[in-house]
Amino acid sequence: MDVRQTIQEIGVVPVIRGATVDNIISLALALQRGGIPIIEITMETSGALAALGTAATELEDILVGAGTVLDAETARQAIAAGARFTVSPSLSIDVIQATKQCHVVSIAGGLTPTEIVTAFQHGADIVKVFPAHVFGPKYVQSLKEPLPHIPLMATGGINKETVGEYIKAGVDAVGVGSSLVNVKRGWENRELEAITERAAEFVSIVQKERKKRVTA
Repeated sequence: MDVRQTIQEIGVVPVIRGATVDNIISLALALQRGGIPIIEITMETSGALAALGTAATELEDILVGAGTVLDAETARQAIAAGARFTVSPSLSIDVIQATKQCHVVSIAGGLTPTEIVTAFQHGADIVKVFPAHVFGPKYVQSLKEPLPHIPLMATGGINKETVGEYIKAGVDAVGVGSSLVNVKRGWENRELEAITERAAEFVSIVQKERKKRVTA
């Protein structure tokens, strides 16, 4: 499975905050049933590394990545636990280099054109535009016009009402947090079914907007 290609093809990366060994398998499978075989487990919460290791071991058909990776050591720990991509909210050349040295996909953070180009020049496979909602889809479109060769993933405040606008603006993927998965809602059957439904809706919107973009 080509990691970057899969992320770009699916177009949605669920950002899971508060992942634990107890909830991550159920959450990931619910997302997969909705058409998203990808999870990003953020590293700032207690138990995240153990959850990542559990998911990477037990879910062979799901891409497991580490989010909120702020330093090279965290990147190395996450990769050792099984992460197949790392995601940062900011530009850290050390994280990019540590990730690429392990032959893993790097999604580095960047907001300005300078940060985005710098991240890409240092080996980032995709650049995460964060926080995207502060500037909106038009800003992302303005970035994409002079930088069509740099894959972008918009993250921050994205929901079902706005995801289509970001795809229309030219991003290769979006990172989606609590509007898709919010562990505070629990992970009983009813919530898992809702996650599957929301995942399917996000995938449908992405596919629809991409078709419009191709035929435009």
